[in-house]
Amino acid sequence: MRKLLCRSVKQWHRRGQDIPWWAKALLPLIGLTALLWFLIRVLPKPSRAAYPCQRIAFPLASTFVLWLMGLVGSWHFMRRAALAFSKHKRLVGIGSMLMAVLLTWALLSQTSKRAARAADPLPNQPIGLAQGVHPGRVVWIHDPNATHWDGVGHGHPWEPANTTQANVDAMVSKAVCALSGCANEDQAWDSLFRYFNAQHDRGDRGYEANEKICIKVNLTTTNGGSHMNRQTYTKTSFLDKADTSPQIILAVLRQLVLRAGVAPRDIAVGDTLCDFPKQWWDICQAEFPEVTFFDDLGTQGRVLSRPSGVRQFWSYERDRRVFAPDYIPELYAQADYLINLAVLKGHAAGITLCAKNHYGSYNRRPSAKGYYNLHDSIAGANFEPKPAQYRALVDIMGHPHMGAKTLLYLVDGLYGGYRWEGTAHRFNTAPFHHDWPSSVLASQDPVAIDSVGLDILWEEWPTVVQVPGVDDYLKEAALAHDPPSGSFYDPDRDGTALDSLGVHERWNNSVERQYSRNLGLDEGIELVYARMPNILGDINADTHVNDLDLQRLLRNWLWRGVPGQIAEDLNADGEVNLQDYAILCKAWD
Repeated sequence: MRKLLCRSVKQWHRRGQDIPWWAKALLPLIGLTALLWFLIRVLPKPSRAAYPCQRIAFPLASTFVLWLMGLVGSWHFMRRAALAFSKHKRLVGIGSMLMAVLLTWALLSQTSKRAARAADPLPNQPIGLAQGVHPGRVVWIHDPNATHWDGVGHGHPWEPANTTQANVDAMVSKAVCALSGCANEDQAWDSLFRYFNAQHDRGDRGYEANEKICIKVNLTTTNGGSHMNRQTYTKTSFLDKADTSPQIILAVLRQLVLRAGVAPRDIAVGDTLCDFPKQWWDICQAEFPEVTFFDDLGTQGRVLSRPSGVRQFWSYERDRRVFAPDYIPELYAQADYLINLAVLKGHAAGITLCAKNHYGSYNRRPSAKGYYNLHDSIAGANFEPKPAQYRALVDIMGHPHMGAKTLLYLVDGLYGGYRWEGTAHRFNTAPFHHDWPSSVLASQDPVAIDSVGLDILWEEWPTVVQVPGVDDYLKEAALAHDPPSGSFYDPDRDGTALDSLGVHERWNNSVERQYSRNLGLDEGIELVYARMPNILGDINADTHVNDLDLQRLLRNWLWRGVPGQIAEDLNADGEVNLQDYAILCKAWD
């Protein structure tokens, strides 16, 4: 409607015609209608604000309110100015006029800021080829009891007293089991390894002794020794930021050693560009002294991350300048498998999840002089906001020794970071309800896990995350064989373009959080959400058993499939029927 009116206005101007009165009245009328519809629907039931129709109505309603405020406010101050001048109170009159101008300017600037945000996404439009033992599956484990930090001034989030290791262990355990669909961790890891090896022409086999695993974590606040005392390896400031937590690192190490059967000496964990602080080291190294901990300093027991002889090429063809070559880290090149252990964070580019975690994998800063500037190809108003552009993240996600070597993608969402520096903020949206996110995401599909992470952050921090082009790299990666930008992604320069790297779509809304496979389709993402401890009957995991759960149950009525595969199968018998309805009724709030 807005585009149609704008097009009509341009035509009237070109013809020298006045804009008809009905056209001038139409936009305010639409705004008023949207405001009334939003208030009538949302005030009785606030959760409806996330419904698609309300997401369309809200921008129209808020724009109408801003317009009305500007009109009434400007009229009020101009009236005061006229009255003051009539009484020869020039200073009061001038001040009132300035207030009218300032009010108009403030409202216009807010409107321009709103326009600079990314458009609301279209739900359930999957693109790309789903990856994983269960294609496109992303597991989201949520345990509010894992985090106890009371905020700044009450210790630090990474301290054992504030993050319970046993709960984090259970979250990672449940994540790998749910991802694989297996009953226990041993079977789960074997399933994940077998899928990966089959996809890489290694045969139908699981993990074999002496194979190397490298884990890339995100410790960006210690980049180049920042906020560190390098003589003692102690982190001295930025202590409350959301880097990859030592608790989740330890939980993953325990899983690999105790469940997957990997010898500690065959595991390396660290961050190429950052220091591995003593506070993290003390928690992880004490239990696994044979594990290799690598960083950018390489003293006091850590191993210095060095580049290998394997090149990382950038498929950016418009710039013909000669850049210094980039190389894959030696530990990555030597590894048989990678695990990408990222953090749930916002960024000036919108988000920094699993893909951007690897901006810290090279032995130079992303914007280092003489090298290809990796920041030139990320989203956001300060970088490259236009859609369908080359994205270096796709070259990283598809390189044979980076994304293509990754067995498992994990996102540490125990505390979550507001911007790149990872300032920890409580999350207000459901299912968090002004608590720490206390979450772990897991997937074998690099595009799907970042898509889910984007949806979570999109709802929570719109002013940070909703930047133009924020999901462009996901679209490019999903369609890497034929990307919207027309780029020829060939990160190892073997002359072969990348295939689709995974599946991308946006969920239907933030209340139901349903992707295409959750809706019964054989494409797209499948989100498996589990809250610990579980509340039987709480299908949408909002800590209540009510009409929203009943709606979900009825939508999947008479479903049949793998027992326990969907949340609506409350008794895990492979069917949604009267027995599940009886369970829900018994647990009704």
